[in-house]
Amino acid sequence: MRPLLSLFAAACLIIPLRAADPLPLVGDVEGQPLGQNADRVAKALEFLGTSLPTDVAKELTAAVEARDARKIQQILDARALLQVTINPESRVKVARGPAPAAAQQSGFTPALVKVVNEAVVKKQLRVSSPQAGDVFSQNPKAPPKKELASRFLDLQMFTAPPLTGTLSGLKVEYAILLIYSTEAGKREATVAFDVGQGTQDLGFRGEAPVLFEIKPAIAVKLAIKDESGKPTVGRFTFTDAAGHVFPPRAKRVAPDFFFQNQVYRPDGGTVLLPPGEFTMEYGRGPEYKLKKQKVTVPAEGEAKIEVAMERWVDPAQLGWYSGDHHIHGAGCAHYTSPTEGVYPEDMFLHVKGEALNVGCCLTWGPCYEFQRNFFEPAPNKLSEPFTLIKYDVEVSGFGSQALGHVCLLNLRDQTYPGSDGTKVKGWPTWTTPVMKWTKLQGGFTGYAHSANGLQVNAQAAAKRLMKALDNNSDGKLSRDEGAGGLLPYAFDKIDEDGDGFVTLAELTRSHQKAAGELPNLAVPEMNGIGAQEICVSTAMKACDFISAMDTARTPEWNCWYHIMNCGFPLKASGETDFPCISGSRVGQGRVYVQLGKVEKIDYAKWCEGLAKGRSYISDGYSHALEFMVNGEPAGGEVKLDAAGPVTIKAKVAFARELPLGTSVGGEPPRGGTRKVEVVVNGVPVAAKDVPADDKPHDVEFSVPVGKSSWIAIRQSPAMHTNPVNVIVGGKPIRASRASAQWCVEVIHQLWRVRENNITAAERDEARATFEQAIEIYKKIAAESDEGS
Repeated sequence: MRPLLSLFAAACLIIPLRAADPLPLVGDVEGQPLGQNADRVAKALEFLGTSLPTDVAKELTAAVEARDARKIQQILDARALLQVTINPESRVKVARGPAPAAAQQSGFTPALVKVVNEAVVKKQLRVSSPQAGDVFSQNPKAPPKKELASRFLDLQMFTAPPLTGTLSGLKVEYAILLIYSTEAGKREATVAFDVGQGTQDLGFRGEAPVLFEIKPAIAVKLAIKDESGKPTVGRFTFTDAAGHVFPPRAKRVAPDFFFQNQVYRPDGGTVLLPPGEFTMEYGRGPEYKLKKQKVTVPAEGEAKIEVAMERWVDPAQLGWYSGDHHIHGAGCAHYTSPTEGVYPEDMFLHVKGEALNVGCCLTWGPCYEFQRNFFEPAPNKLSEPFTLIKYDVEVSGFGSQALGHVCLLNLRDQTYPGSDGTKVKGWPTWTTPVMKWTKLQGGFTGYAHSANGLQVNAQAAAKRLMKALDNNSDGKLSRDEGAGGLLPYAFDKIDEDGDGFVTLAELTRSHQKAAGELPNLAVPEMNGIGAQEICVSTAMKACDFISAMDTARTPEWNCWYHIMNCGFPLKASGETDFPCISGSRVGQGRVYVQLGKVEKIDYAKWCEGLAKGRSYISDGYSHALEFMVNGEPAGGEVKLDAAGPVTIKAKVAFARELPLGTSVGGEPPRGGTRKVEVVVNGVPVAAKDVPADDKPHDVEFSVPVGKSSWIAIRQSPAMHTNPVNVIVGGKPIRASRASAQWCVEVIHQLWRVRENNITAAERDEARATFEQAIEIYKKIAAESDEGS
């Protein structure tokens, strides 16, 4: 099969046109190593789809076998676009060769480069051009837009096998330059080479002007239909046999993102490609099968590709509507030039291309003044009945970020009172006031990338605990020391030798072990940007959800479990934090909200369902299409007069195939089974293995409930439902005294490390609120059972 490269590019090496005088032959060159180089160059050209003509190839083979260095040079020099000469002082100069400067728009055209290496260096040959390079900038002090727009070239030295990444040291050898152009027609560029800093020759001799004749690309039209035959948006990745991705990432501006391999196109959209053969991978998010096929782009005539997307699961048929509550149109991987981030049209295409029903595009610090212009109290006007985007806010890069970044959803007003829309002035420096303001306007609140700062530093935590509890200063703790804290709940586990005392070494090892357990009582560092103030704001009834699915599951879920064990209605929601934690695609972390069968999605009701826990979180490849406890769904409540068993029914589905690199708790990426667990108050009490076969499966459990509890199901780390609360004898959930004490210790630790991040003017109010929250948890602890 002919590798994917322009058919026109092949002709570029064949046409015997002269752009300059013949290159001078270099004497005193050994024929055997030069012949080996020439042979590898010929094989590389064949691999790139630009084989030498049959008669030329035979002539070259004969010259190689004869070890005729002059003849080899004569044959290849005629096809050399440029000659690079490295003098004995390693200074590099460049001259135009006799080959025509022909290229293909949107395709990689190989060109021969003759290297005369008088310095016999064995370094990497590097190519550059003012007309090459990225067409975007992430630097606020970016080059002028005009300069970015002038970069129509992408130049690469082909260094994959059979060629090498460095020069061999031969006096003469040949290399291959790959030329890509975003434009067609006659275009002049300056091409320069070097073998390291300072090796360019003086007086502009290290570069040469080249006038390219660039053949236009083919506008390939895409006909894209969903599973019902309706037009839709799809995700596409085009690659050639050499592994090049089209269009090249360095040449992408929105709606194509340079930090992704794929592009998104609507039905009827086009992609510019050169003639040739491609591998096309296509899909529409994790609910669809990811498929591959070979496609051929003709050199002439209409080019059209028809694709039909195929689902393996359709949660919306059962009333579940997916969303990613944390994506960005600016910052992190996005550029600041040619525009300050990207536009709603671009984000909408990505959201629909991943089959998300809801995309919450949160304005934050980077490009704040520009991006906040897209805010509206209602979903963006581009929104469709079952695909919508809403611009809201993440408090990050300004305000209260030091006590955790917070996602503010369903805002009617994005400007905090007194802030005048600025990034810093007037915003609180702790999170609870911001969350209360959000809820006053009917919004919903939660912490972003929750595990950031919830990590456990075993040595630091052990030393901190020893210092606080070692009343006798003897370097060890008795069971009675630290009464009222967390130590008594785990004393027997920590006391490895059973001598009745806990040493610093034992305490450190226990923290190391606990950091990987779920649930655990290790107090985290509270020094990050995740769910830092969550124990306070939840107690103040200001926080609706904890974000999950984009940071480490153990600290995410551990924090969530402890707060729910105290009886608070905190819910979990799925996010990606695109493109900061991941720029692969939006919707890698998702929340599926139950709305029932609706004619269109109401954003406010979707957010309310998220906050009320009528939902499950997922990576999109694992689903809880039904989950009920005694007939009550997630977010509901079951009342029992007395302790007794409850029946848990669920319908779950798992993708048979996962994307390359996806890990599901160490299980295989293809087929196999997934373990579905029933979790009661944070502890798994029952489990079943379910096939990962693209099909829904019913599972049923019966578990005893001895006291008021919350119950959920999970498939770690890919899926977790929000809970059903089971209330026994009318008593509130007080599942664990240790959980309440953990929340107390977390608040103390947060105040220790972040007190000074709160401005002096706000510190007294913050201190009083923190102390109020501590008293609430102490009261809950007094009402709770022993245990963890």
